[in-house]
Amino acid sequence: MIVAREFKKFIRERSRLISSIARPMIWLFFIGAGMSRLVQPEGGGTYTQFIFPGILGMTILFSSIFSSISIIWDKEFGFMKEILVAPVSRLSIVVGKATSGMVVSVLQAAIVLALFPIVGLRLGPAEIAAAIALCALTAFCISAFGIVLASFYDSYESFSVIMNFIIMPMFFLSGAMYPVKLLPTPLRIASKLNPLTYGVDGLKHILTPISEGPMSPDFTIMTDIIVVAAMSLAFVWISTKLFERKQ
Repeated sequence: MIVAREFKKFIRERSRLISSIARPMIWLFFIGAGMSRLVQPEGGGTYTQFIFPGILGMTILFSSIFSSISIIWDKEFGFMKEILVAPVSRLSIVVGKATSGMVVSVLQAAIVLALFPIVGLRLGPAEIAAAIALCALTAFCISAFGIVLASFYDSYESFSVIMNFIIMPMFFLSGAMYPVKLLPTPLRIASKLNPLTYGVDGLKHILTPISEGPMSPDFTIMTDIIVVAAMSLAFVWISTKLFERKQ
């Protein structure tokens, strides 16, 4: 029911869909096209192709966080109290909320993924299916992380704090715009604590033709999947414990 509710909200708010698609388009075709004139990956391909997985990660990040942060809105209008007094486990509430964020995020990511011919990528059905599956896993992880964040805030005005000090650093430290291996050591350590880093890196394995050089993927594909899955379980467990305190 939570998934159905969030999906209906997403369908009815067309402006939300348009804005969520416009953001990655701007980054991909304006910033990507401009930087392609300055940066040429050593392992082949173009800079626009290099950041294409990162743009997918951006779509997932913003959509998943926005879906989870709606918990704050539910708190203000009393809907969250109705959910918490329902005869269901806290785990089911967390999983339902994270799944709703995953469904909405994957729909938006699939729209952006459909642009792959425009950036010069050649993908078969297997690559497209693998990319969507990894997007779903990453979206679930980010949504669960968003639920953890939302548990500490009771006012929607605090969203600006989340936006400026959490979401944007997560994006820029994910390897979406530049390789993690080229970052200074403190930032490289911070990147390895970022779940989006592994989601974007896994998408690079699947989507980009860059297999060597400094712009090649930073980790193995199995490392990416295992870390994202482990972080998903950890965030769900933390969220459940935080919800259990709200008796």
